[in-house]
Formats: sequence, C-alpha cells, structure tokens
Amino acid sequence: MLTIKQILDNKEAVIRGLQKKHFGGAVEAIDRVLEINNERKAAQAELDNLLAQIKVLSKNIGGLMKEGKKDEAEAAKQQVADIKEQTKVLEAKMAEAAEQLKLQLYTIPNLPYDEVPEGRSAEDNVVVKMSPRAEEAVAAEVGDKVPHWDLAKKYNLIDFDLGVKITGAGFPVYIGAGARLQRALINFFLDEARKSGYVEVMPPTVVNEASGYGTGQLPDKEGQMYHCTADNLYLIPTAEVPVTNIYRDVILSEKELPIKNCAYTQCFRREAGSYGKDVRGLNRLHEFSKIEIVRIDTPEHSAESHKEMLAHVEGLLEKLELPYRILHLCGGDMSFTAATCFDFEVYSEAQQRWLEVSSVSNFDSYQANRLQCRYRDGEKKIHLCHTLNGSALALPRIVAALLEDNQTPEGIRIPKALQPYMGGEEYIK
Repeated sequence: MLTIKQILDNKEAVIRGLQKKHFGGAVEAIDRVLEINNERKAAQAELDNLLAQIKVLSKNIGGLMKEGKKDEAEAAKQQVADIKEQTKVLEAKMAEAAEQLKLQLYTIPNLPYDEVPEGRSAEDNVVVKMSPRAEEAVAAEVGDKVPHWDLAKKYNLIDFDLGVKITGAGFPVYIGAGARLQRALINFFLDEARKSGYVEVMPPTVVNEASGYGTGQLPDKEGQMYHCTADNLYLIPTAEVPVTNIYRDVILSEKELPIKNCAYTQCFRREAGSYGKDVRGLNRLHEFSKIEIVRIDTPEHSAESHKEMLAHVEGLLEKLELPYRILHLCGGDMSFTAATCFDFEVYSEAQQRWLEVSSVSNFDSYQANRLQCRYRDGEKKIHLCHTLNGSALALPRIVAALLEDNQTPEGIRIPKALQPYMGGEEYIK
C-alpha cells in the first residue's frame, strides 16, 4: 500500500498517478486518508501533552510527600489517575484511527511508473516486441489448423467433459500423454529457473487472510478467490501469494538481496462471469498449473531485476519455439498492485488470436509496505524492499499453443527443448 509519506510529500503527484490507473474517486480517497491521518496526529499530540502532565505531577508527588503535604500529594495522585483515564480514551481513539487509515489505504491501488503508457483498457497496451515467428504466424493465410480442444479429443490428451462430471466447467482432466506433457513442462520450467539462480520452494496452496492482504489480493480480488469459510482460508490464485509472504514481517540484510525464488503450484481462480469463446478449452480455467518466479530486491536494483525476469520468460518461449509478443500494459489495464507490468502473449494459429501466458510485474514498495518486508543497509538503516514476480510460465495456454502450432501429419511435434522431458520422443501420436 502507499505510505503516508508518499502522500504527504506530493499529494498532487499521487492523485495524478491514481488517475493514470483510472482509479475512480482518487481525490476523495486521498483526502480521506489525510483526514484520518490528521485525526490520528491530533490524538497523538493530545496524548503526548497528557503524558507530559503525568510526568510532571508524578515528580511533584514525591516532593510533596517529603514535605509532609500529604493531602496535596493525594490530590496530585488523583489528578494523575484522572489523566490516565483520559489517555486510555485517546489511545483507543488512536488505535481506531490507525485501523481506519490502514483499511482506507488498502482500497487505493499502487502508483504507475512514469514510463507506463497512458490508456484505459487492453486496447491501449503497447506492443514493444514481436518475435519473428509471431510475425510469420500472423501474416500467414488462415489454414486448416485444428483448435486444441479438438486435438485434445483426437489424441486423448485432455477430457473436458470428465472434468465437468467430477467438479465442473474449468477443471479439465489430463490423460496419458496430456498428463505427461504437463509434467514435462513443469520440470522444464523449474529446471530453467534453477539454472537462472532461482531457489525452488514448495509452499502451501491455501493461505490465511493476512497473506492475502500482504500481497494485495485482498480486498481487491476477494470475489475471484476460492474462500474456505469454515477456517477463513483462501486457495491461492498464484504462487506469488505464499512465496512473497515468506518475507512478511522480516528484516533482511542488504547482502541477502536480491532474493530469487521459484515455485510450482496449482492455482485457483473463480473467474466469475467468464463465458464465450475466450474461455473454451484451456483458454481460461478455474484450476491450473503455474511456475512463478519471485524476487525481493533493493529499490536501486529492482529495475535491473525486472529486465532480467523479462529476459528469462522470453528465453523460455524461444526454447519452446512459440510465436510471441511482449506488451507494456497501460495504466488502466494494470493490476491493482503493479507499478509497471509487461505481458507475454503467444499466438494461436488455430484460433487466430493471442493468448496471454505471463505477466511480469514490479510492485515497487507497495507490497513490501503491506508485508512490512524490509532490509537493513550497511549503515544499519532500515528501508522497504521492492517486490517483483512473474509467470514462468502458466501452463494451460502454453499447452494450447503447443498443440495448435505444432500439429503435423505425423502427430503433435514436440519442441527440441522439451523432448528430453518426454522420454526423447519427437511427436505425440
């Protein structure tokens, strides 16, 4: 969340940043923050004054007792007791104001960096790179390529109807070579992350409310998360949540940074209101596999970390021989918590459309302030960290693109980088 210092130092710049994200009621939200903060400060000043009075009176009581002025000493003691009752009221008022301030700040998104493009929706995102394969695929004439849901049935790879029977729509069952392909991709992505210096962790896929608030999924995405109401726990929408929360309420040494973690987990998203062709087959699921990369870094190095993460994801798509493009998201299309974000999309030749497979974001200190994730520099001063994460990669749409873009008369061609993970086989037949 934003810090009070950010708002006090440059209120107008904060409001402009929120408006760039198309956050409605930016002025009112910031004015309310300042109003609550002023109430808290006023209570603090009054409390400090009362505590100073108690200090003076307590010091006088001893002198009065020594002088034998017992009645005056007792009166002073009563006065101290009365003031202490007032301080209790003020302390409760301050605690309430602090809680209100935190809740108000939770409702305000992160500020976008200056270089984030202006825009309201996905149509305003800026394509910063398109791979040669993507240029060829987009320019190619529409052929007779079959969509992945038909290929999955033909090769007996994925049973969507069986998933509906067991659970419901959006929960497919992977079978045979389909399940093997999932496992191959998971291992490939994890091995590539390890080669790039990421330390693998295997976190829980269910988190508590504090973890959801720590990374900003709550209260912003509460309706998109599966909520286990009996225990007030949430199924994770991404490994970002448990992995980043490892560092909640932790003070790191600057020498430890950047911390680089990766994790494979199942992810769960309700995707309420999703329907139509955009959700057919693997295009949008309620449960899916994903490998996440997470970094904790210093403010001075986080931009470099972001570039390295983007290069890592791009390298994965190159090795999988998939046509892709990279988009810099505009202010209105970025997530609630991101300061800047780049999306990777692969081109589906069968569907003639782009499929998002990764978002790589820098959150600046926004998540760290919620998490109280800090580091101590060489001069023993404590600062907020920067947090970053990205999908490396999400499997469903990667699988969809691999099936659709590699269909041949011999079967589904397996990219060379993936063949060792598929027992050396060149085709799914």
